[in-house]
Amino acid sequence: MPPIEVGSAPRIGAVDARLPRVSEASVAGPVAKVQTSNPVSAAPAVETTQALDPGAAPIDTDRVALIRKAVESGTYPVVPAKIADAMIAAGMLLRSAH
Repeated sequence: MPPIEVGSAPRIGAVDARLPRVSEASVAGPVAKVQTSNPVSAAPAVETTQALDPGAAPIDTDRVALIRKAVESGTYPVVPAKIADAMIAAGMLLRSAH
C-alpha cells in the first residue's frame, strides 16, 4: 500500500461569525413584497402567571451587613478546611443524580 501524503495545512485565523447579508439588487429576478394587515412585532407576546413568580429573594440584610463589617475589619473567621469541605460537598451534589 502506498503511503498517504498530507499536504501543508492552511493557517487557522479568526472566524468571521457574522451572517452574510444579501441586498435586493444582488437577488436574481424580481422580489415580491408581501404586505400584511396585522404587522408582527419583533418580540412575541408572552403571558405570565403569578403562580410561577418566585417572589423576592430571602436575604437577611442585617446578617449581610454584619458579615461585611467583619470582613472589612479583618475579624471574619476564614477556615480553609471548612471552605474546602463546602466546595467538595457542592461538587458532589452536582454530580449525584436526583
